[in-house]
Amino acid sequence: MSCKLMIAALLTVVLIVALTTSIGRAEDTKKVLLLGQKRDHPAGSHEYVPGLNVLAKSLQGVPGLELSIHDADEPWPEGPELIAGADAIVMFLGQGSRWEQLDPRRLKALQQLAARGGGIVGIHWAIGGKDAKYIPIHLQLMGGCHGGPDRKYIVTKTPIDVNVVLPRHPITTGVGDFRVKEEFYYRLKFAKQGTVRSLLTAQIEGNTETAAWAFERPDGGRSFGFGCMHYHSSWGLVPCRRLIAQGLLWTLKLPIPKDGLPVEITEEDLKLE
Repeated sequence: MSCKLMIAALLTVVLIVALTTSIGRAEDTKKVLLLGQKRDHPAGSHEYVPGLNVLAKSLQGVPGLELSIHDADEPWPEGPELIAGADAIVMFLGQGSRWEQLDPRRLKALQQLAARGGGIVGIHWAIGGKDAKYIPIHLQLMGGCHGGPDRKYIVTKTPIDVNVVLPRHPITTGVGDFRVKEEFYYRLKFAKQGTVRSLLTAQIEGNTETAAWAFERPDGGRSFGFGCMHYHSSWGLVPCRRLIAQGLLWTLKLPIPKDGLPVEITEEDLKLE
């Protein structure tokens, strides 16, 4: 073989390897929808989209993630198609149990996401709803629910302790106990099918209440729920950002650094317009 032919052959092999590697990376990329809505509370609370912006910034150093933020206010007609192409969703919106089920096409897309092992994350009001009729299906998706007319919540006047009860769980890596002033949901309802593990607890009215949990669903997929983040200021706490970011990675079955994700942001990232 001539020198020119040999060089051409080597270049062809290199090109094939490069294309194969590129294709492999594309296939390995996890598409994540960060789903928010317009604020439904006074300024500084339930700041859904600004909170998701902080979460996206916290995850920016993680390879293989394709994050997109969406305003999922009703009627959100493009939602079912977007969910159909996603590997995971993060819901930070109002009355999540109701939102999931208002549109039959949306519910079907969510159930199909779960059936194929997709990740599901719910933050604060996304883990519940006012109407009890939405609880059963929500529990199948999320594993835990702050829902129905008997739901309980309290806004703490001063910061209270939040304790890690499963320090060896991947989601709580590098989190540790912390103090926060929050609206706490308590006496949550949990799924009887699958495996629910309490990750964080807080003492509310003399009882130990779950603040965050991990759910291994019967379909083989994973869900993560966190009842805090009522106040936008909670995104300024490293433990909160780290917990949610790592909760998402866990639902995607991705590795978590041994010391926890850096989740670095700036003061500017926390500002509200």
